[in-house]
Amino acid sequence: MLAQQLQHTIDFKTKPLGALGHLEHLAHKIGMVQKTVSPKLYNPHMVVFAADHGIAASGVSAYPQEVTYQMVMNFLGGGAAINVFCRQHNIAIKIVDAGVNFDFPEGLELIDKKVRKSSRNILQEPAMTAVEYQKALENGRSVVSEIVKTGCNIIGFGEMGIGNTSASSLMMSKLFDLPVVSCVGRGTGLNDTQLLHKIQILSEAIEKYPDVKTADEIAQTFGGLEIVQMMGAMEEAYQQNMLIMIDGFIASVAAATVWKKNLQIMDNFIFCHVSDENAHQTLLELLGQKALLNLNLRLGEGTGCALAYPLIQSAVNFLNEMSSFEDAHVSNKE
Repeated sequence: MLAQQLQHTIDFKTKPLGALGHLEHLAHKIGMVQKTVSPKLYNPHMVVFAADHGIAASGVSAYPQEVTYQMVMNFLGGGAAINVFCRQHNIAIKIVDAGVNFDFPEGLELIDKKVRKSSRNILQEPAMTAVEYQKALENGRSVVSEIVKTGCNIIGFGEMGIGNTSASSLMMSKLFDLPVVSCVGRGTGLNDTQLLHKIQILSEAIEKYPDVKTADEIAQTFGGLEIVQMMGAMEEAYQQNMLIMIDGFIASVAAATVWKKNLQIMDNFIFCHVSDENAHQTLLELLGQKALLNLNLRLGEGTGCALAYPLIQSAVNFLNEMSSFEDAHVSNKE
């Protein structure tokens, strides 16, 4: 019944049928999540999870591992792209240490959810033990549980972690039974030689674990601590019936993993952009989703969510504020 009410409301706004394109689908989705024809967005938040990856030692990234903690300090100082866009759109931002290989000084506005310093090197052993994996999920959930208390009903997740496109490529390969080469991209900007090296390393890693099958096993074996905390955060956000903004490739892999565990969670996901990372478009197609933006971004941090947020707000605003043909005394199509 609500689905029909929403569609009727959208169709009878003063515009040709379907003229607002994807914004109409978005407005309908938001209304269905909030169970109303008059949805509202309250206190938007962006959470950036940061962690290091053991596999980074194998030279799969163009940048050294210390960039992870250096960028966390940049986030805390307000100087990163995500800070700029969140300020512009009045989105609160939280930075989480999920497993950075660094001892941060006291007194920073940093949420300490460190499970361990860096995931393990998956060429030698699974990225996490079962206990560490469960702790990471719980930590992600607890971050969202606190944010819910502020009245927030729309949340986005970003990440920072040198090596995390490698972890995500491995997870995607296993989740969808795809050749690893079709899931690998240039990450932070690898040249051709470095890309071939990355493919070789990831191929070795995936061959080491032939019996890993379930979503939880895949995330524990190949994931990063920031990816797993993002998964837990997404699950909690769904439990709290929040709108969940999905950023680029890495966040989409986290989303795909929790979707494999709970198909209904897709109802709350808004895929904000398709990134310049090779496999992201493929992943969105596998999930049957269309992203709001295509700006050739490949930065991470949640930047795609922050840039898409005004469009999400526009979808809500037209639903609430645009006149119907009847209200405006405008003749509709016969």
